[in-house]
Amino acid sequence: MSNVIWKFGLEVTDTQILKMPLGAKFLDAQMQNGNLQLWALCNNALVTVAERKIAIYGTGNPMPDDCGEYIATFQMANGSLVFHVFEISI
Repeated sequence: MSNVIWKFGLEVTDTQILKMPLGAKFLDAQMQNGNLQLWALCNNALVTVAERKIAIYGTGNPMPDDCGEYIATFQMANGSLVFHVFEISI
């Protein structure tokens, strides 16, 4: 078996680039111990690394027409702030 779930730390910012194994499948993004984390199913046997671009949009904020592929929604400040995580094309 070569599949494993990896955790990647994210910044709460508009966009960022993650380096991860080629073909990794996003599973979820949530706050954990005060930090934003993203979980992905990865093939440990693959050594090829791919760059993936992540965008975070706040509820009620403007979004581009091509906002990307939805990954997850997370909350901060006891639910007062709600954000949505998407993957966008590089």
